[in-house]
Formats: sequence, structure tokens, C-alpha cells
Amino acid sequence: MLFRQVVSEGLAHYSYLIASGTGAAVIDPRRDCDIYLEIARNNGLSIRHIFETHRNEDYVTGSTALKEACGAEIWHGRQMDFAFGNPVQEGDRFTLGTLEILVLETPGHTEESISLVVRDLAVSPDPFMVFCGDTLFAGEIGRTDFYGLSRNAEMAQKIFDSITTKILTLGDGVIICPAHGPGSICGGAIAEHPLTTAGYERLSNPRLKMGRDAFIAHRVTESPYTPRYFRRMEAWNRNGPPRAPADYYPRPLSVGALETALRDGCQVVDIRSPTSFAGGHIRGSISLWRRGISGFAGFVLEYENPIALVDDFNTGLEEVSRQFIRMGYDTIAGTLSGGFGSWASAGKEIAMLPSCTAPHLAERLNREPAFLLDVRHGDTWRSSMHIPGAHHIYVGEILQHLDEIPKDRPVITYCDAGFKGSLAASLLSRNGYNNVTNLLGGMAAWTRAGFETVP
Repeated sequence: MLFRQVVSEGLAHYSYLIASGTGAAVIDPRRDCDIYLEIARNNGLSIRHIFETHRNEDYVTGSTALKEACGAEIWHGRQMDFAFGNPVQEGDRFTLGTLEILVLETPGHTEESISLVVRDLAVSPDPFMVFCGDTLFAGEIGRTDFYGLSRNAEMAQKIFDSITTKILTLGDGVIICPAHGPGSICGGAIAEHPLTTAGYERLSNPRLKMGRDAFIAHRVTESPYTPRYFRRMEAWNRNGPPRAPADYYPRPLSVGALETALRDGCQVVDIRSPTSFAGGHIRGSISLWRRGISGFAGFVLEYENPIALVDDFNTGLEEVSRQFIRMGYDTIAGTLSGGFGSWASAGKEIAMLPSCTAPHLAERLNREPAFLLDVRHGDTWRSSMHIPGAHHIYVGEILQHLDEIPKDRPVITYCDAGFKGSLAASLLSRNGYNNVTNLLGGMAAWTRAGFETVP
């Protein structure tokens, strides 16, 4: 048997390839599906089946592209009318060499969610692995809010029952293969375990330890964030996404070409560090560091206008482009040739984002009525300390709450460590806020400096 877990960083998405004999199956493939073809080619395998455990919300499926490349059949749950692939139901079985794959219907995250139980019949008739999509994670249970608040309790009941009556009954030693890891927006507190077991989750998963009624009661009080790009993902992953761009590497843009793109409405995304952005950037650009692309692009970027990238040294840009394309941002206009230095060398206007250290902020707050804006995740805001007098708006929702942020006072943004604060400050600057400062080091720096905090 061959087993490969493919990790898509940023999205914290896990997809899988399993094989026995010469046949392989891919579970929950990402859009840039060349990696599965490479694994199959290097191991003399033919990909015969592609399984979608559910209609994904956070990335573009690669099922249709993979089918086009290798001819495999696509299989998905029967409770949604997909425009592609074939429906399966509880009890359906597939064979790959000595492996048997059994379908379980495990609704809750979505109505059509399925789990795939794997047995190696050459070894034992007992199950040893299950691919459970977004139903059960390491230390967490999948979201249940995608059908609206009116159905949250119903879906929470379904997902808890799916886990306790179907997945956990497979046996404590069964390996759990989830579709996401820590950092995914599809789960609030996923543990840093790439794989887990049914027995370990039974003993340690805090959601399962609540019990059924307490879990349902808790789940209806949660308010997870829903990025606006989810709607496009839901539509594409139900109806079939368009073909991805043929080339993942962004083309170089001269300074003049970037100026023209800016005038035409291009979104300039500066992927450098917050400190580099603060020291100088192209006016109107968005501060979105590399590791933050998958987590925040879907909150703040539009699909209608192309994206141009600005870096210092233009390294690793293919992976940056892939992150955008996995989320459906296909119109990458290019990247500034020569990096930000070429813009400066051309004598073009350079904007700066004022920044401050924790001691400077403490002194400033004593002498002027600044609007202090905490842009951390709501769960962090509610469960930890913050700077006295701060107002809270999550960075992903700032554009929907601009009317709550005054333009006639200085605005100071802060987050955990300064990255989300830089993103928030850049968004405010793009929207006419002329007196914005970001706290370098964020709440971590403020706390370590020993300044006052309040719950």
C-alpha cells in the first residue's frame, strides 16, 4: 500500500493519495493537481478514483482538472446535486488492489458529507483508516453553520451523531485522516497533529468530551467568521470550477506597466514583511505577508480586479501564485520586476505607514485621544487581555465596518504580533484614513513591555 498526505500550507488543507497494486485514489484534491499526477507517475500508478468528502468552501476543488488529466471517475455524496461526478451512498464499496474503500454518510458539516473507510483485506477484515473530510479533526469538530443560524443546532446534532455512531465505532486504533490541520478557517482549534486515531479523539477531543447536548448548546453560541470568497468556492465546487491558469509563475511587470495596471483598478498586494511595508510601499497597496495570503486574501480582495504582487527579491513567487489560484484568484497580472527597489529607483512616489513601539504607544496614548483598534480574532479578544480603551473589529471584517472607525482622529491598529495590524492599517489607508499607525510587535510586545492590560 502507498499512502501520501499532501499539505497545502496556508489553507492548512490535507488531501491524500492511496494506492494498492497499480491503482490509486485521490481524496479531496486541490486545484493545482500536478502533485498527484507526479506521485502516480513516480510509482507506476493509475489514478482510478477521485473522492470528494464534501463540497468544500475554502478552496477550489481539483477533481475536474484531475479527471481531465487522468480519466479517473469522481465520486461525491448524494445529498447535493453536483454538476459533475457520480453520487455514492452508504455501503458503496470500491476496490484498489487489496484495499477496500467503504462509503459512510456522515452529515453535519454539510448534508452530503461522506467518510471513506479503508480496509486492507490482505491483512485483516478490520478497518484501519478513515478519511473523514471536515467532519472530525484532531482535537476539533467541523463547522456546522453553513446552512444559517436556524439550522445550526440541527447540523451540530448530525455531526456529533455521525462521529459517535459511525466514525468512533470503527475501533480505537483506526487512523483518522482529516481534510484540514491547524490554522484552517474550517475548524476553530484544530490540534497540531497531521493524523490522529479514533481512540485518541475519544479520550482527548474537548468537543467530544462535552457530550452531545452540551456540544450542541455550545455550538449554537459560536460565531465563526465566513470570508466573502466562500460563496464563490461553494458555487464553483458544486457546479464545476473553470480551468486554472496554465502557468503558475506570475509574469514580470515593469514600473510603467504596474502604473498602468494601478490606474485600471489593479489590486497591488505587497507580500513583504510589515516592517518593510512600513518603511516604504506603493500608495494604495495592501500589506499581505506570504504566510497570511491563504488566511486573509478571501476577506479583503476582490475577484473582479486583477492582482499585482510586490516583493523585495521576487523569490518563491510560483508558490505565492498557487496560493491565490487555489482560492480562485486567477487574474494575477504579474509581479513588479526587480522588486520594490525598482519602484524606488525609478523615482516614483513612495508611501509610508507610520509604526510605533509599545513604549512610544504608551506615551502617545497619554497625550492624544487616538482610536485604538484591536484587529485580532474575536475569540482571542474575548478570552485574553487587551490594551485599555481599545475597540475591537476583526481584520477580516474591517471593510464592512468602516463607518465605526473615525477619520477625524488618529487610528492605531494592533494585533498579536504586528502582521494583521499592518494589513488593517493598509486597508484603512486605501479607504481614505490619513492618520493610521501600526503597533510593531502587537499585543505580544505591549505585554512583554509590562504595560497595563484589561480583560
